[in-house]
Amino acid sequence: MVDPGPLRDLLTIALGLLTGIMSGLFGVGGAVISTPGIRALGAPALLAVGTTLPSIIPGAASGTARYAREGMVDWRVVAVTAPAGIVAAVLGALAADHVPGEGHVLMLMTAALLGYSAARMLPRGDDVGGDDGGAVAPLDELAETDAEVADRTPRPDAHPAHTRRWSFAAVGLVAGCLSGLLGIGGGIVMVPGFTQFGGLTVKRAIASSLACVGLFAVPGTITHALLGNIDWRFALLLCVGVVPGARIGAALAIRAGDRRLRSVVAVFLGAMAVVYGVGETVALLG
Repeated sequence: MVDPGPLRDLLTIALGLLTGIMSGLFGVGGAVISTPGIRALGAPALLAVGTTLPSIIPGAASGTARYAREGMVDWRVVAVTAPAGIVAAVLGALAADHVPGEGHVLMLMTAALLGYSAARMLPRGDDVGGDDGGAVAPLDELAETDAEVADRTPRPDAHPAHTRRWSFAAVGLVAGCLSGLLGIGGGIVMVPGFTQFGGLTVKRAIASSLACVGLFAVPGTITHALLGNIDWRFALLLCVGVVPGARIGAALAIRAGDRRLRSVVAVFLGAMAVVYGVGETVALLG
C-alpha cells in the first residue's frame, strides 16, 4: 500500500500506461492489470472494481481507432454483441454490492475466469501458423474455374454475425455481466468466445472485442458512479496513461503472427489468473 501523494499518482499513471498496452494488445480492457494494481496502491477491493471502469472507455476507444484504421474491427459482430452486453453490464454492476466477501469473492471469480479463458486460447496441435490462422492452399487448389470461385465466395448472409448471431449475443451477455460485476472490460470472455464460437481470427476477435469493451464500460461506469463505488482521482490518473498505452498495444498486436498472438494471450491470462487467485485468497483468509 502506498500513501496518497505525488509518488502514488506517478505510479498510477504508469499503471495506466501498462493497462493501456495490455488493453490494445489483448483486447481485454486492461482492468485485469489495473484492478489488482490499484488494490496494491491502497484502493479497497469493492472500490477497485468500480474505479477501473472509467479508464477502460478512453483506452478502448484509442485502441479501437487504431484497429479500425487497419480494417480489423468487424462492426457487424459488434452490432450483434453489444446490445446484450450493455444491458447485462448494468445488471452486473447492480449485483456487485450484493456479493459477499467485501469484493474478494469477485476477484476470485475473476481468477477462475482468467484461468478458463487461458486454457481456451492455447493453440492446439492442429493449428497452423500465419496471420489468418489458416493453412496455405496446395498448388492444385489454386487452379479453379470462375464458377468454382463464385461458389466459394461468401454470401452477405453467410457472415458470422448472421450465421452465428445467437452465439455472439450469448458471448456479449456473459461478457457484459462480468464487466459490470467484476469491473473488467469483458474481453477475457469475448476474445476466446469470438474465436471458438464465432469463427473469427484472433486479430479480428481482439479488435472487435475492444470495440465492445468500450461500449460495455459506459453503463457499468454510470451505475458504479451512482452507487459511490468509484475513486475518481485513481480513475482520472489511470486515463492519462491508458490512452497512449492502448495505441502502442494495438500496434504490437497488428504486427504479430496469429499463432504467436494466441500463445501470448493464453500465457498472459494464465499468469493473471495465478496473481489474482493467490493474492485474493491470502487477503480473504487473512
